[in-house]
Amino acid sequence: MNMAAHRDWQERIGQESGAITPADRPELPAPTGLSAVPGAGQVTLTWDAVPGAIGYAVYRDGAPATPPDVDVPAVPSCRYVDTGHGAASYQVAAVAAADHAGPLSEPVQAAPLEGPAGMSVHVDAGRVTRELPRPWTYMVGSEHLSHLLSTDESGGRPIGEELAEALRVMRDELGVQTVRAHAILCDDLGVYREVDGQAVYDFSRVDEVYDKVVALGLRPIVELGYMPRDLASDPSRTVFGYDAIVSPPKDFEAWSDLVRALVEHLAERYGIHELIDHWAFEVWNEPNLAVFWTGTPEEYFLLYDVSAAAVKNVHPDLRVGGPASAADGWVEELLAHVGESGAALDFLSTHTYGNAPLDWRPVLDRYGVDVPIWWTEWGPTPTHFHGIGDGPFGAAFLLHGMKSAAGRIAALSHWVASDHFEELGRPPRLFHGGFGLLTVGNLRKPRFHALTLASRLGDEELAATLDGDVAGVEAWAARRADGRIGVLVWNGTLNHAQADGAPELTRTVSLTVDGLGDGEHTITHHRIDRDHSNVQAAWQAMGGGDWPADEQWDKLRAANTLDELAPPATAAGSTVTLEFELPMPGVSFIELTP
Repeated sequence: MNMAAHRDWQERIGQESGAITPADRPELPAPTGLSAVPGAGQVTLTWDAVPGAIGYAVYRDGAPATPPDVDVPAVPSCRYVDTGHGAASYQVAAVAAADHAGPLSEPVQAAPLEGPAGMSVHVDAGRVTRELPRPWTYMVGSEHLSHLLSTDESGGRPIGEELAEALRVMRDELGVQTVRAHAILCDDLGVYREVDGQAVYDFSRVDEVYDKVVALGLRPIVELGYMPRDLASDPSRTVFGYDAIVSPPKDFEAWSDLVRALVEHLAERYGIHELIDHWAFEVWNEPNLAVFWTGTPEEYFLLYDVSAAAVKNVHPDLRVGGPASAADGWVEELLAHVGESGAALDFLSTHTYGNAPLDWRPVLDRYGVDVPIWWTEWGPTPTHFHGIGDGPFGAAFLLHGMKSAAGRIAALSHWVASDHFEELGRPPRLFHGGFGLLTVGNLRKPRFHALTLASRLGDEELAATLDGDVAGVEAWAARRADGRIGVLVWNGTLNHAQADGAPELTRTVSLTVDGLGDGEHTITHHRIDRDHSNVQAAWQAMGGGDWPADEQWDKLRAANTLDELAPPATAAGSTVTLEFELPMPGVSFIELTP
């Protein structure tokens, strides 16, 4: 075993950020019961849960088994499907915190089998397991919201107008309630300047931004950042194409006064009870990365304390939280800090990309803290212009993450709503690997269609079991109040090298839904894959290129549909059985209507 790789994983976040390590972190034992079951094109690992673990690091031949694009190489559950590799030796370790994994399990060996293969999904329509959690509905991310005021164009499309429409779509079609974005205190909105050494506030441009957000039916999660130039200790330290200043304030008391003035102004404009019930305040963005915070960890925790106090000074019931960290960092550190400082903490927020979020509940229990966990940034990749999110790989990934989060995470916020985005420059072409659920022009990507289908599931979650050579196939079923039953079945992997498909991972799915009662049901089957509900493929079939011409936009909109795999059919009786091929990546949504 390459122990250096194991130590490197444990120390990576701490070394990059200079984090303060809590002294009372538990030493977790090695997981037991590790099993490696070979299947067509894959090996499925399972192991026994370790109490107190927030996740598990998985190793293949001494190196992390998760892809290099995953920013936290650990998984939240006791199952991992390894695809795209040959025979290997596997081990796992329990993770107590983002930068701390325990000892390794005993190794097991396995090799994938030849494909293809089959598997079954059984849904019991008479067994409700719980009210269906919808972790995608609380929050979505957006580019800095001053972009809403832009009259410029990308690809010939109006930026501000289309970003507003994208946020409206999030609200109206996915049920999203809030939007989080960067840079509300940046100088493009002119909130702070100093005249003869005195602070001057101007929130008029902030009003323009938030008025638009509220008019769309959304509420802001106010990320308190970045630093106004006149308040910055080092205005030369910036990030992004719009030069957001990331240094600490030169005067923490002046920063506190600014935060309090902003919150007071928002309370006066929108009403204090509106803010208490629907808004929240998050302190900074990813301070554990030097690119976003040039101060020390201690300076961030001071910033947190004075910011939280300023918010609570306006009203004690306003919500404030953090650390809004990258890759699960500084969560335990913030818990330890506020336990000593007494600062308010109404929610925990952190970020991760490329994987389902870890489970921080054991750490909250250890600190005796009961607050919701908000993942305020999440998506298939942290890398700009990566490309994997534009096709069906992103659809299966989103469903995997949302189902994993359901019931244990209060908010899993997709980063971001729209490809109208300019952190590293504006979009160079229509399909450029942007973070958005929607393209420039507000075409719906497969990722958006996946959330549309998840939103069509009913409120009563139904029992669903899988059997056979399951690999990366998952299922989610629910019943609506009118009796309709929806079954989502998807086939995915975390392996980015297989984003364009892997024939050996195709599965023949036998779906059985029983307990339907008497009478007939109309069966519809919607599909997301390379050839269905995939506007990127439609653009490629038209010849591709950077940007569509006017008539091509019309053709793309006509092709931008959520497609049916087959015409509707009718079945009678209390049990319905279907069989279909499900490629990887691919998503099927079967709906049974009485």
